[in-house]
Amino acid sequence: MSGTPTKKLKRSEVPFEMTWDLTTIFATEEAWEAAFKQVQDSIGNFAAYKGRLGRSGRILLEALTLSDQVGASMGRIYLYAHLSSDVDTTVSHLAGLKQRALKLYSQVGTATSWMTPELLSIKPERLEKFIEKHEGLAVYRQMFKVLQRKAAHVRSQEVEELLSSASLALGSASTIHDQLDDADMKLPNVKMPDGSDVELTHGNFADVFLRSQDVNVRRDGFEAMMGAYRALRHTYTACYAGSVAGDIFTAKARGYKGVRNMALTSINVPESVYDNLLATIETNLPVLHRYLALRKKLMGVDELHMYDLYAPLVKGADRTMTYEEGKALVLSAVSVLGPDYVKVLGDGYNSRWIDVLENDGKASGAYQYSMFGTNPFMLLNWIDAIESAFTLGHESGHAMHSYYSKSRQPYPYAGYTIFVAEVASTVNEQLMAHHLLKTVTDPELRLHIINRQLEAIRTTIIRQALFAEFEHEAYKLAEADMPLTPDSLAALYKGIVTKYYSASCVIDDSIENEWMRIGHFYNAFYVYQYATGLSAACALVNGMLKDGKPAVDRYLAFLCAGKSKDSIDLLKDAGVDMTSTAPVQAAFDMFAEYLDLFEKELAALG
Repeated sequence: MSGTPTKKLKRSEVPFEMTWDLTTIFATEEAWEAAFKQVQDSIGNFAAYKGRLGRSGRILLEALTLSDQVGASMGRIYLYAHLSSDVDTTVSHLAGLKQRALKLYSQVGTATSWMTPELLSIKPERLEKFIEKHEGLAVYRQMFKVLQRKAAHVRSQEVEELLSSASLALGSASTIHDQLDDADMKLPNVKMPDGSDVELTHGNFADVFLRSQDVNVRRDGFEAMMGAYRALRHTYTACYAGSVAGDIFTAKARGYKGVRNMALTSINVPESVYDNLLATIETNLPVLHRYLALRKKLMGVDELHMYDLYAPLVKGADRTMTYEEGKALVLSAVSVLGPDYVKVLGDGYNSRWIDVLENDGKASGAYQYSMFGTNPFMLLNWIDAIESAFTLGHESGHAMHSYYSKSRQPYPYAGYTIFVAEVASTVNEQLMAHHLLKTVTDPELRLHIINRQLEAIRTTIIRQALFAEFEHEAYKLAEADMPLTPDSLAALYKGIVTKYYSASCVIDDSIENEWMRIGHFYNAFYVYQYATGLSAACALVNGMLKDGKPAVDRYLAFLCAGKSKDSIDLLKDAGVDMTSTAPVQAAFDMFAEYLDLFEKELAALG
């Protein structure tokens, strides 16, 4: 099997150098408390500007500067609390810090909720005169443009205050889901072929169980995980239904046509992008079935089940990879992006940007998180397997996007929208695969890398599109006042899985519980961007490998651009037009090419 099952460490047992260094945010918890109090004390200062923003450019600049300063400080406060809690979610004190930070965020939002309506009451020509007279306001020109586009969805000051004060309650479902997953859900031990019991965890579910060469391990791990979710299906359903209801309330309160309309138009992404994605996927399902037919043949099984889709098809997947080897691989692969990129990332690896190992109570999965004025932080749950190296490369892409955007852009534009959030991460994964195929001669390892590329498109474009279709249909039900119940959501999810996979796979009943595992459903209409992100990444990498420095320079400019332009325009500047179906179709064309190469190298191996 890929990876070695190990007993989870206690947090105190994790080596120091494998933990992230939160002192770069705050040296001590006392310093965090001081910053917390400073923001609390600053909240009252906003009242002095209420009703006065349109009087002069000087007053407007002062108010926006205060908002930026408080926002940046608030971001660091939340980041410290969030990261502190995530490494051991069972520690109530750390969870309390996170809750306090969330509450403070809500208080800041309430205190500033009047600003957007008041800004929108200033006529554009008057704003332009303010900018001409006060040079410091020029930086906000793009922000003003975006606000004007949202003008129809900004409510009165009274309603904005109400929406802001409700934000903590409306966002609580995500916190409940995470606590259920990471702290309260009890996962069973699974009997292994040698008779030993291995504790099933969110961290080892994929690498130890689903990627096992033993069908019994795959099946037993999958059924155990799905059974654990089924046991809590009423709670998870209530949690998700509450999240959906909160989103619908917000969309209605702001005058959007629906939640999807709110999520996409708020970042100026046409809804046709979403529809085009799903339509292009459906058109290309035959090439997926061709690949799955080959998978079934290579695995030598009479029936292909959903839990069989992650098992390695060649022995190259058995190669272990240590954390040190993984870092070296990533740095070599991204060298095409230039020496500055490699140096910054390498220095980050050596400066404890990463919390590496799984431990009791640690948040599952992997992510990157940073705020203005901080270095990026990456959470991993490392297992000595090549997949962990690809996860490191993925999160490193996020980290470098954050590093460049936050170091090159002023506070208002230092972040990036969710539409481009998965581009840099998947660019790194593509570069790693290309690097390995260029340097590796071992036939089995080459086959594994090619197969991984096929799986990347299947899991990141096709699977995420499946999630996107489920999410779209679930919101359509709720917006039509149809109840979301354990049975209705289970039937909906299983039905979509059946549409995608039944031509090649047996669809077991337990798959209907899988939707509960997807934490991204609590960030409405996020998951489709994994699919569009990988499609864009494939196009960008092809351009860089073909055109060299000019394409690399365009890509680095994209990383540095933050939110200085709309995301669609930033990608167009980098060379990719996501308003067309071409990038998604090109990714499927690449899928077919990899499948051809896979069959060719299999034949050569005999």
